[in-house]
Amino acid sequence: MNYYVYVYIDPRNYEEFYYGKGKGSRKRAHLSDTSDSEKSRRIKAIRAAGLEPIIRVIARNLTEQEALLVERTLLWKLGKQLTNIASGHFSEKFRPHDKLHLELSGFDFNAGIYYYNVGQGSVRKWSDFVEFGFISAGQGTRWRDAICGFSEGDIFAAYLKGHGYVGIGRITASAKPLRDVKINNKPLLSLSLNSQKMARNIESDELCEYVALVDWIKTVGQYQAKSVSGKRLFTTTHVRASLDGQPKTKAFLESAFGVDFAILAR
Repeated sequence: MNYYVYVYIDPRNYEEFYYGKGKGSRKRAHLSDTSDSEKSRRIKAIRAAGLEPIIRVIARNLTEQEALLVERTLLWKLGKQLTNIASGHFSEKFRPHDKLHLELSGFDFNAGIYYYNVGQGSVRKWSDFVEFGFISAGQGTRWRDAICGFSEGDIFAAYLKGHGYVGIGRITASAKPLRDVKINNKPLLSLSLNSQKMARNIESDELCEYVALVDWIKTVGQYQAKSVSGKRLFTTTHVRASLDGQPKTKAFLESAFGVDFAILAR
């Protein structure tokens, strides 16, 4: 509990220009920094004016993790005005400054809002997904890791290559190996599936199919898929992708399926 967070202030205009965390004499270490960093140049300019930086501790008696979080909060608030180079710890927990014009999942919504690529073929069929309430991906760690990135409660729009968007769903159980999945207390593979090769690599945690359970909000058949000729909607070959930066595609999906993502993701 002996960490603190400190600030360097320019006495010429009382502008805060550097935040840091440390203990002991750490707060004064920058005064002897001879690098060509923006921070060092600022200190040199202050001294050239016959002055010294004002150094003040602004939070004390902290654990290291508390100090890192306080430091990161200050960096987020005043980042563009500071000479700090590193973004600081906990950066992934803070909203990017250039995303204030967007509504972001995890910040403005509790759930994530995603694109999901059905990847229809011999291993997986859209008709099975709709009938039995699940989605899947796998046959390699890249695709396994992608579907395992969904969390319970996440909202997604399902895309079928060559057709368009075919459904809006909510994840009700995160992905796990196919062999461990039951639907209505029955093993998934005991159901009458159209997929002929879903059990491929079933004993391999790296190569088997992974299945997430789903509550379908709206679905259509593959030949009724929602698309607009000549209009650029977001698509990708990736299994999962955030729709946070795709306002036009989200607006299209809301209109086409009669949903409101802001309400669904609360």
